[in-house]
Amino acid sequence: METALRNLPRFGYRICLDQPAVLETKSAPVEAGSKPSSPGSAILSARAAVAARKWQDAAAAFAEADAAGELLTADLEEWSLALECMGQPTEAIPFLTRAVTEYGVAGERLRAASPAVTLARIHLERGELAVAKGWHKRAAQLIDSATGSREHGLWCWMGARLMGAEAEPEQALAFAEQAFKVGKHLEDPVVESLGLIYRGFFKLCLGETKSGQEDQDFAAALGLSSDIDPVVGGILYCNILWSCRNFGDWARANQWTSGYENWCKGHGLENLSGSCRLHRAEVLGIHGTLKEAEVLVRAALDQLALDAPWATGDALRVLGDIHLAAGNFAEAETAYRASHAAGWDPQPGLALLQLEQGQAEAAFSALERSLVGNGWPTLQRRGLVLATLAKVAARTDRLERAREVIAELEKEPLRWPMASIRALTAQAKAELFMRENRLAEAARELQLACSCWTEIGSPINVADARLSLAALLIQLGDRIGAELELGSVMAVATKVDSPRLMRRYEELKDLLSDAPKTAVGGA
Repeated sequence: METALRNLPRFGYRICLDQPAVLETKSAPVEAGSKPSSPGSAILSARAAVAARKWQDAAAAFAEADAAGELLTADLEEWSLALECMGQPTEAIPFLTRAVTEYGVAGERLRAASPAVTLARIHLERGELAVAKGWHKRAAQLIDSATGSREHGLWCWMGARLMGAEAEPEQALAFAEQAFKVGKHLEDPVVESLGLIYRGFFKLCLGETKSGQEDQDFAAALGLSSDIDPVVGGILYCNILWSCRNFGDWARANQWTSGYENWCKGHGLENLSGSCRLHRAEVLGIHGTLKEAEVLVRAALDQLALDAPWATGDALRVLGDIHLAAGNFAEAETAYRASHAAGWDPQPGLALLQLEQGQAEAAFSALERSLVGNGWPTLQRRGLVLATLAKVAARTDRLERAREVIAELEKEPLRWPMASIRALTAQAKAELFMRENRLAEAARELQLACSCWTEIGSPINVADARLSLAALLIQLGDRIGAELELGSVMAVATKVDSPRLMRRYEELKDLLSDAPKTAVGGA
């Protein structure tokens, strides 16, 4: 009875009793490659460590138990889980492969499908799409006609991820929908939440913003309030944070980050994965904590090289954005170039850097290229890229193109309701109105942008909008208004230690000292 209560990976707690002997002369069958467990054995220590979420202890005990021939096939999955929770998914691959083989030899083909799906996921996250597709097909073969099973639900969820990687968002959405239905029918929170989180993800990609956000938020709440393993919890969190980052939904990102970090501590995950560090780094950068953000993204780069090399380009993009915010233009350019070399599109940050460097034409061309394609990064970042493109189009006197892009953003307010997109659109309209000599209207748009960035809690972006507003107020002759805006900018520049903001502040301060000493409306 000491070994009867087991915590099986992704199945929860189960009572596992020995099979009764058919004949008195024959002992109960024991799973191939295992020995009966005795009190104090390594395998019991390993299982106890898993139950206590002591992942390093579990991995060490599983290795000892394996050498002693004590492992059941299910233990291989738990060993793999411990390794993943330690941030070592690659080391789990041979044990998952063994599990697929051993389940198959034992005639448990359906159970073999679960580690096959896990292998597909790990290889996909390593950027090995062909290998991932191979394991996904192997899982389909093992599932066969059991289309109402838990394994089939996981297979559909993995199919959604593969279709997304192949730039087929409509097919990906269909797979995710099927996974959700299977999970809901089985009342399985793991399958249901995974299907739901990716249904939301691909709805967002296809422009169904409100419904997609609702799916994601509910999926996270469902998963994090159920008995799910830390790997699934990490997938749910990463999916939401990924979407928030690419859509500029910073307020929502910050809310989920706080809750998830507390959940991690309760599940033995003291060290965040490379992806989690990356998500957190960009959120910190948006909120003006630049030095901490840089340290975190560099730590993420080291870890991503091991567990998710495909995301290295994204991490380099975030590093470029952090350097750009601080005003370290040479370092920003180096990071953006490295991001591009890693196969990533470092927009719209690179275009904003080019604007700072006086390369507006190059910025315009690069942003136009970013809108080409149907991949999920392009679909998700479309709002951010469009808003920046409108600003650059106006800056380069392509006024008709600027109006066209602004119209696209404003005709679908439900697709891009995020405060950041509204702020960027307002700044683009201000740029356009200034070119059309509609200065009072431009000032109102910049005030709206300041309000939106303040709502998000992004002091650097607020300061940028205030700098533009101060320059415009100087042009309008509103000296007092300009002084108020510049005073706020100086406070931010000092707090976040941004030489770029300080340089621009000094330039406008000098311009203000030469301006007429009158203000709009008298005084």
